[in-house]
Amino acid sequence: MSHTAQPARWLPFVVLGIGLIAVSLGAIFARLAQAEQVSSLAVATWRLGLAAIIITPLALMQSHRELARLSRRQLGLALAAGLFLALHFAAWISSLEYTSVASSTALVTTNPLWIGLASFLIFRETPTRMMLGGIALSFAGSLFIFWSDSQSASAGSQPMLGNLLALAGSWCFSAYLLIGRRLRAGLGLPAYIWLAYGAAALFLFAASGAGGVELFALSGPAWLLLLAMALGPQLLGHTAYNWSLRYVSATFVAVVTLGEPVVSALLAFLIFSEGFAPLQFVGFSLLLAGIYLAAKGERS
Repeated sequence: MSHTAQPARWLPFVVLGIGLIAVSLGAIFARLAQAEQVSSLAVATWRLGLAAIIITPLALMQSHRELARLSRRQLGLALAAGLFLALHFAAWISSLEYTSVASSTALVTTNPLWIGLASFLIFRETPTRMMLGGIALSFAGSLFIFWSDSQSASAGSQPMLGNLLALAGSWCFSAYLLIGRRLRAGLGLPAYIWLAYGAAALFLFAASGAGGVELFALSGPAWLLLLAMALGPQLLGHTAYNWSLRYVSATFVAVVTLGEPVVSALLAFLIFSEGFAPLQFVGFSLLLAGIYLAAKGERS
């Protein structure tokens, strides 16, 4: 009886660290691409479009039988997951035009809270005390961030709009995860990623076409940034998280993902000289503590 070889005990933690840095670069690459006159919708379109194109050969080689057997229900779920993933990236990347990287990434990572609330409202799952505590803390943290950004001149051109877009991005990502869980139950990872990214990219290409968004006449540095987004945050980052789930608990992965707004904020400080206002820092800390509790509560 053959066993698949277990990786060295330290390897999943190294892979998670690489995944965290890759995902955290997403906001930085998006902001740099916007500085190259690439519209937010074009950034979202190419992030998913290039990722889908890159993964196509692997998905077709590994999962062609699986993909050929897709039911109508699975195709419907894939389209729904793709639609919410497209909305998530369109809203969140747009938010970076209007608010600070720190506020945007902190608010967009609140999905454990919304998934907890949806589980209670839709699936009638009773939330744990930890989940309730996490929701309360995160709500307080979000209010501090909104309050701080409304007072600060350096928070972005329209911080309230940017923060609302980041929250909308988080709601859409929560819907994507809830639909994706159902779809993923009967599909391997390459097939699932290809369907979700591909469907999202098609919706974004359609939206870009309808909105007259320029997708092709971009500068050389812009193309490099878009390719880096597809390879780094989208493919390397999320794949590292998914791979690590086989070897460490889902709670631990959820806690590691909380590092994303921290690393993104640190990079934004170094690259764009974006500092923290005192109230924003309080909100940021409360929000992260709340998401941590909610993630633990959801898993327990």
